[in-house]
Amino acid sequence: MSEYIFKLPDLGEGTVESEIGEWFIKVGDQIAEEDAVGTMMTDKAAVELSSPVSGTVLKLAGEPGDIVAVGAALVVIDTNGAGTDAAAEVAPQEEAVTDAAPSAPVEPASVTAEAAAADIIEPAERTRVITSPAIRRRAKEAGIDLALVPGSGPGGRILRKDFDLFLKSRATGTAVSARAEPSTSVREIKIIGLRRIIAERMAAAKREIPHFAYVEEIDITELEALRKHLNGSRDIADRLTLLPFLGLALIKALKEFPQCNVTHDKDRNLLLQHDAVHLGVATQTPDGLKVPVVKHAEMRSMEDLATEIRRVSLAARDNSAKKSELSGSTITITSLGKLGGIASTPVINSPEVAIIGVNRAVERPVVFNGQVAVRLMMNLSSSFDHRFVDGYDAAAMIQRIKEMLEHPATIFLPG
Repeated sequence: MSEYIFKLPDLGEGTVESEIGEWFIKVGDQIAEEDAVGTMMTDKAAVELSSPVSGTVLKLAGEPGDIVAVGAALVVIDTNGAGTDAAAEVAPQEEAVTDAAPSAPVEPASVTAEAAAADIIEPAERTRVITSPAIRRRAKEAGIDLALVPGSGPGGRILRKDFDLFLKSRATGTAVSARAEPSTSVREIKIIGLRRIIAERMAAAKREIPHFAYVEEIDITELEALRKHLNGSRDIADRLTLLPFLGLALIKALKEFPQCNVTHDKDRNLLLQHDAVHLGVATQTPDGLKVPVVKHAEMRSMEDLATEIRRVSLAARDNSAKKSELSGSTITITSLGKLGGIASTPVINSPEVAIIGVNRAVERPVVFNGQVAVRLMMNLSSSFDHRFVDGYDAAAMIQRIKEMLEHPATIFLPG
């Protein structure tokens, strides 16, 4: 037997340790060179690692959620292709518990594989396939339509065990049902991976930053008319949302209030005031909240800004975003879309000092030019780091943005 020890490589950005996110292999598996072995979580993203050699898996470094130091053994592989009796005693690694959810029950049936596939019931609420890049690759290689695979993870996410169960059903003719039976069981879900990072950052932001919240009502009737006019000749996929308009107004306002385009270097006790506007776009993904970044937003036109917001948001959702696209923002905008509610108090994306979000727009009667009229109204919710941004300046900046959004032509005027 010849053992090869695959050590955790340096994942960049000064990383000295990393958290095991998910294993794609287990002890006893035969793997080929370049096969994906699992993902490791950094502060910025999940990094998929591939095996540098072929052979049999003898040992894994730990379970999802365990921390491994850079340079420590991650996977031990028998390059002769034969495992040992000792390896057989090592328990296979379980599915990453960040995806823990009720498993789909298996209903035995004496039917063919084709009939089993026909019996699969797709959850009505799942309108798109949510899964990892590794499973998408396996499905493509196997010629399987992922829309047929019932997912038991959050939001219908297809887990590795779901895909393996589906493959087994195809091979054995066992029907797989997505219907879940009533259960009174309680599952312990480890807080690991991106969810752990989000939890730590949110707690630190609320603990260390004294938030000053400011909500302003805005009449966006004219803005919505302009948006609909511009979308009239666009494809559905390219239609403008409110975010690029807000982004342009914010960029213009920051020229008057540069103290809001600041990051706090607490280690050096410095405020870093940026000329460039690297616009963070808070994005909800199947894995949790991410903040992809539109770099140098101040240099972009409306069309370019809208395109880049769409691109980085999609990259964050499908896990194709680069590390550099998930860090370096100087100020963040956020939107809950149709779930926007009346008002919100967004949490500042540390080390920034401000975040601005849009809420749901609704038509309601208001006094307009001395008459009661139906207008489209929306609240703009914002939070500021009160240590470094005075309440007066915060309110004045939001008032400036309000003025531009209510008179959208001014967004595009020079100066």
